[in-house]
Amino acid sequence: STPPPSSDASPWRRLPGNGTRLPAQPQPARPLPPAAMDAESLPYALDLVAGGGGRLSSEKKAALRASLLLLRRDYRFELVRFWGRIQGIRGPYYIAEGLGADRAGPRSRLYSLNCVEWSLLPPATEEMITQTAGLKGRFQGDPSYEYDSTEKKGEENERIYEEEGVPMIKEEIRLVATIDQIDKAVGIIPRSAFVKTPLGPVHENRNFEGLSLTEAKKLNSYFHFTEPVNLKNRTLLQKADLDPSIDFLDSLEHDIPKGSWSIQLERGGSMVVLRSLLWPGLTFYHIPMTKQHGYIYLGTGEKNIDLPFML
Repeated sequence: STPPPSSDASPWRRLPGNGTRLPAQPQPARPLPPAAMDAESLPYALDLVAGGGGRLSSEKKAALRASLLLLRRDYRFELVRFWGRIQGIRGPYYIAEGLGADRAGPRSRLYSLNCVEWSLLPPATEEMITQTAGLKGRFQGDPSYEYDSTEKKGEENERIYEEEGVPMIKEEIRLVATIDQIDKAVGIIPRSAFVKTPLGPVHENRNFEGLSLTEAKKLNSYFHFTEPVNLKNRTLLQKADLDPSIDFLDSLEHDIPKGSWSIQLERGGSMVVLRSLLWPGLTFYHIPMTKQHGYIYLGTGEKNIDLPFML
């Protein structure tokens, strides 16, 4: 039979010299993006976590992708990722994170009310955490909104404040403290995804090819991506089997309260999803045997303080 005429879309290729045409060789599948909520992979990554109930409109996704690229350029970040959204009564806060070469180093955080204009947040301090510790209820969605600090104090302290003047706490400060708390409590990574160099900095592990499906279903295969606490209390005997280059963080298996994580298989068992019951809205995903993993927070910024009584 006569091969079809030549065209750019033709599934046939021409052999050199004699004009004979044979079926074209299939092209290798394009590798999927690592999907860590950065600008390039954001739409794909958001689709992966859509099963958790939090969704963004197509317009917001497009605006986010464009603005994250601009943030990386303007602030000279090595990587910018979409951290998540905290829904307030009047509107949401969209949060982005800027990272440097040391992935475990200090992070710059920014917020936006419209996914276009961004404001840099100050670093979280112990004073901010203490000031906002007793604030409860929904965020307003207005960074200039001020909370009366006596709302979280007893009657004795209230009398002192009446004499000395009542200090007000801006919602922006509460936003900083809440993001920091969420990151420290439920910001997680798969084991081996990052390596700690002998000099201290932490980088992506180029040899990481994903967890196996069996490993991916275990809590001890995931680490808190923050300064370890439990690891420092382990004895030398307990640390004997650990690899200091990859086992330098606390695993999820000893989290309190026990049962604060939900592990599920989605997409026909091809993706593992962890959801935090302590901070509802935090979703982590990993596709076993691939580099793809990431987490996002889409919630109200409220901790489930009743969880110990619900388990």
